[in-house]
Amino acid sequence: METLKILVVDDESRMRKLVKDFLTKKNFQVLEAADGEEAMDIFYKEKDIALMILDVMMPKMDGWEVCREVRKNSKMPIIMLTARGDERDELLGFELGVDEYISKPFSPKILVARVEAILRRSGQDAAQDVISSGGIVIDKTAHLASVDGKPMELSFKEFELLTYFLENEGIALSREKILNSVWNYDYFGDARTIDTHVKKLRSKMGEKGEYIKTVWGMGYKFEVHS
Repeated sequence: METLKILVVDDESRMRKLVKDFLTKKNFQVLEAADGEEAMDIFYKEKDIALMILDVMMPKMDGWEVCREVRKNSKMPIIMLTARGDERDELLGFELGVDEYISKPFSPKILVARVEAILRRSGQDAAQDVISSGGIVIDKTAHLASVDGKPMELSFKEFELLTYFLENEGIALSREKILNSVWNYDYFGDARTIDTHVKKLRSKMGEKGEYIKTVWGMGYKFEVHS
């Protein structure tokens, strides 16, 4: 199996070394950047980075700016390291397309487990590769989604969420269930994360957005009108 490249961006060298040691043990190839500008240089030079671990607070160019810049060019998964447990930060991060949040201090083992889980989910899923319903087609292997033949520009998480809806068509899904399945059981998020993603997903689906029904007081259900 090829070695996957992970870019670790943090201005503390001790932190980078800690993360690198744990990831290297798991056979990942780790690239390091001490600030956002260096991270962007590496990002443009190395075309095949599988995932980025990004600290929010950095000199020259902070994590938000890096995230904005990366998202213009790539849907690679991003794990944000944050020192503050401020949920406004988290909501901003999800708006920008951050996939997971880990607040410092954290256990490196948990970080590695998250990295593996995200890469597993974004990788080749041998289960049913193409699912479709009501003009929406999802090709899981190619990581492409289209509506009425037109490709949708979805973030990593929006793609996951849409896939989850199609795989559970007609079933009312609570927000907790969606969080656990799409964001992983160990993400302590809240319902607004899901609501923000659903809103964006609906708008990208155009008129088919109404297939995602709100189940009041509970969550959502994907249902195609006959």
